[in-house]
Amino acid sequence: MDLTQGTAEEKNRRAKKMMLWFGIASLIMGFAGWTSAYIVSSKREDWVSDLELPQAFFISTAILVLSSMTYVMAKRTVARNEQKKGTIFLLATLLLGIAFVVLQFTGFSQMLENGYYFTGPTSNIKMSYVFLIAAVHIVHLVAGLISLLVVLVQQIKRKYAPGNMLGLELGATFWHFLDFLWVYLILFMYFVK
Repeated sequence: MDLTQGTAEEKNRRAKKMMLWFGIASLIMGFAGWTSAYIVSSKREDWVSDLELPQAFFISTAILVLSSMTYVMAKRTVARNEQKKGTIFLLATLLLGIAFVVLQFTGFSQMLENGYYFTGPTSNIKMSYVFLIAAVHIVHLVAGLISLLVVLVQQIKRKYAPGNMLGLELGATFWHFLDFLWVYLILFMYFVK
């Protein structure tokens, strides 16, 4: 397929999707670097392998997976021109995303209560990586929440309809990527001792 062919609208859609995928690829490279450093550091003598991840991280994972499901339902209902349901599902996704962030900070509090710190004399390299990886993911999830808020406002303004859902599709793709990324990260940190 020749990417230079098509109407201006088709070119615009392809360009926006391509920009999103370039951004996602750069995020993958960043997190691949951090998880690679985690693996290399796990060979250090001061690596403590028996540290437990906070329970809040696992609960937040389930909530984030649920938020991807509500985003899927939002897309489906808008595609069927069920606008009110689409708005409700997008609002549910937003609330679940906020709950994820709150639970992540609860997880940080649990780590601190257990005596694990990001830096300082009582810190250890493994928990420093856990803090770093989770915090950087939260920053990206906040960007996802801002994107979701824009999509929700556009939905409330009735900007999306069957055949005109580019913003909703782009937002959903980014959200699902963040969900998949976190599931990968939590499994990685759980299993790579």
